[in-house]
This record gives sequence, C-alpha cells and structure tokens, in this order.
Amino acid sequence: MFLSGADAPPLLSHTQVPARVTETYILSGYRFPNYSARQCLLSALRPTNETGNFWTHFLPVFVFAYHFAEVLGWEAAPPGHAPFFYPLWTYFLGVVGLLAASSLAHLLNSMSLVVREVCFFLDYGTISAYTVGSSLAYYYYIHPRAAAPGAPGGGALLEALYVPGSCGVALVCVLCCCNTRQRWRRHRYLIRTLVFLLPFLVASAPVFYRLLAPSPYRPASPSFASSAAAAGYFYRHCAWLAASAVFNIGKIPERLAPGRFDVWGHSHQWFHCCTFLSILDELHMIKAEVRAILLQPALAPSAGAAAAAAAAASAGPTALSTYGVMLALQATIASVIGWFSWRAERIYGAERDRLAQRRWRPEGHKCH
Repeated sequence: MFLSGADAPPLLSHTQVPARVTETYILSGYRFPNYSARQCLLSALRPTNETGNFWTHFLPVFVFAYHFAEVLGWEAAPPGHAPFFYPLWTYFLGVVGLLAASSLAHLLNSMSLVVREVCFFLDYGTISAYTVGSSLAYYYYIHPRAAAPGAPGGGALLEALYVPGSCGVALVCVLCCCNTRQRWRRHRYLIRTLVFLLPFLVASAPVFYRLLAPSPYRPASPSFASSAAAAGYFYRHCAWLAASAVFNIGKIPERLAPGRFDVWGHSHQWFHCCTFLSILDELHMIKAEVRAILLQPALAPSAGAAAAAAAAASAGPTALSTYGVMLALQATIASVIGWFSWRAERIYGAERDRLAQRRWRPEGHKCH
C-alpha cells in the first residue's frame, strides 16, 4: 500500500537531518525539511516516522462524523439547523478542526523548518479551540439548568465566568505550548501535557457538579436513565486522557527499545489513539445528555409552561453565544499564532533558505 517511487526523497536517520526535526528515541524514517507540498502529501503513503501520526488522526475524522450524525436522526430531535444544536455544531467543528490540523501538521511539517513551526502552532491552536467547543457543549447540555431551568447550578458567578474562563485558559494554553517550541524545550512534553490539564479541569466543572449533585431529572424517567449513563463515559474519557499523558510524557515504548518503533507503534501514535478514544467517549457522554433533554416531557415539570418556556429561551444557545464565541476565540488564537510564526521566521528563516538549496547526499551530512 506504500509508494516507493525512484523519485521519492530517501528517508534518513536522525544524524542526517537538522537536530530541530528529530524526536527523542526515534532514530530513522525522517524526511529532510525541504520537501515540496506534493512530496509531503505523497509521504502519507510511505513508511516514514510521521505516517502513523497522520493516519491516527485523519481516519478518526470519519469515525467521529459517523457517531455525531446519529444525533440528528433521533426521534423528537429538532432540525439540525435549530439553535438547540448550535453548541453541538461548535463542538463538532472543534473536534474536526483538531483532528484535521493535527494530521496535516504531521504530514506537511517537512516543507521547511519555518513551516514545521507554523504547522504545530496551528495544531496547538485547534486543540485549544476544541476545549472551548467542549465547554460550550457542557454548558448547554450538561449544566443542571440545561435540564431544568431554575435548578441549582453552582452559583451565578460560576455561570458568568465559565465560558469566558474557558476562553482565557485556552489562550494561555496556546501561548505556553507555542513557547515550548522556542523556549523551555527540555521539558516541552511535560509542560504541554500539564498545560492542557487546566482546560480539562475548567471545562469539566459542570460535569463534576452533576456527578456530585442530585440528578435534575425525575428518578425512573427515560431522561434519568440516559443522563445516568453519561457518568460512565466521562470516567472512560478521563482514563483515556490519563493514558495519553503517560504515552506523551514517558515516550513509551520507544524509550525501551530505541530504533525499533521508529515507523509503527511509537508513543505519539498511541497518544493520538488515546486522545481520539477520549474524544469519542466525550461525544457519547454529550449525546447521552442531549438525549436526556429531548426525552423530557417538559423543561421544568414543577413550573408553569409559560415560565418554563421563558426560562428556556433566556438560557438557550444563540448564534452569538456559540458560533460568535468560537469565531472571536479563533481570531485571537490566529493573532497569537501569527506572532509566534513571525518569531519563527526570524529564528529559522536563514537556515530554511540554506537547507532549501541542499539535497541529501549519500556520504551523509549533518546539519545541527
């Protein structure tokens, strides 16, 4: 299934490429950082040390879309363009953006040293945007007041700060992760992993509250049963995230046998698999809560119909509170990425131009 044409650039060892593109314990399968865009795309069908990284986040796009689409066909679900589904669509865009940016970053990063930096800046940006997409879904579907307007929900201050706080933490993550590519490189994997622990804790606040507080649904109701299933998905979501952190920080299994897992089976591929499985369980959790809301005979059984409708309208999602939030966040993230990309051009521009004129020679050259 792999291409091996005579015109394909050779794959190199870690001593034959700039030190900037090498990964710890990965000794071979490198592409020299002067590929054309076409060569990068074709390398998805060659056994490089980035091939698995590409496919482990590219194929999940279709798996995620398949499971996501199920919600739109549920009985009693409003049309897909209804405001009720706005948070779910922002979540969808966040996840697909993350998976697409990650897979393309691993595929296109060998075009040059500067392009490599920009690719991974975009990767960090889409991860941060995904965390806000999750926050919006949690706020509108898992927050207790999503099930019963007027129910206790952790306090007005928490409600007022939750989404802005998620956006602020997302920007901190982008700044810190981009900085690890220009500073703090010795502990970059640890820093990136710990940095993304913060948005998980902030975004999951409604879930923690629901786990500790009584269910807003009547016991023995279909909504209660559907919502109760969400807890199991959340615990699995956390377990997959913990496993992904172990792979990302520990560099297992290549740490145990350097050179043996250069192409298939190294830690970043397992990291990708675990992060996607965590996202899939998160989607199932959100779907369980969406189903619970749709199965309710009324938004607030104890309140009058008019009061319940007014509460639902005031608390419901709008284009501004969902798409608007994501658009403003993306614009801010783009400005941060632009600034770091300008710095990368200043740092690596000269070396990029020099490498663009060179070709790998069998005698072996080192460019450290």
